[in-house]
Amino acid sequence: MFTNVVARWPGSTHDSHVFHTSDISTYLQNNHRSLDDGVLLGDSGYACSPFLMTPYTVTGNAAQEAYNDAHAKTRVVIEQTFGRWKRRFHVLHAEIRMGPEKVCVIVGACAVLHNIAVQLHEPMEDEEVDELADVDPYHGPQQSLSLRDHICQTFFG
Repeated sequence: MFTNVVARWPGSTHDSHVFHTSDISTYLQNNHRSLDDGVLLGDSGYACSPFLMTPYTVTGNAAQEAYNDAHAKTRVVIEQTFGRWKRRFHVLHAEIRMGPEKVCVIVGACAVLHNIAVQLHEPMEDEEVDELADVDPYHGPQQSLSLRDHICQTFFG
């Protein structure tokens, strides 16, 4: 189910930019205090931060490989959700040729209708398994590499 939808950016906008300009990102930057608050998972296109863990771009040991494996297996659930959403609402597959305001309403409506379908256990016509897409790695400041290392050693080492 979708708990937050930001539909005000063109499809060519990088996911990390959409996230960093979102209310959720602002909330987490101001309120996230520890691992007890939970973490989000992002692909290698995001910067590692106290509330957003990314995979290791190069693994150096078995613990890091296990972390990356668990990270990918968890993230694929999200990718599959987007795939099911697009299969359920074919309008989301390509450019929507309408004004930006109307497109935002359509995307939001598709998210709400998807959540209702999930709650009602509506079947999908086809259950394809989506693979994780290759992502250009983020090259910039990484605030929480040591926190990621701590998670890796604590749970996978």
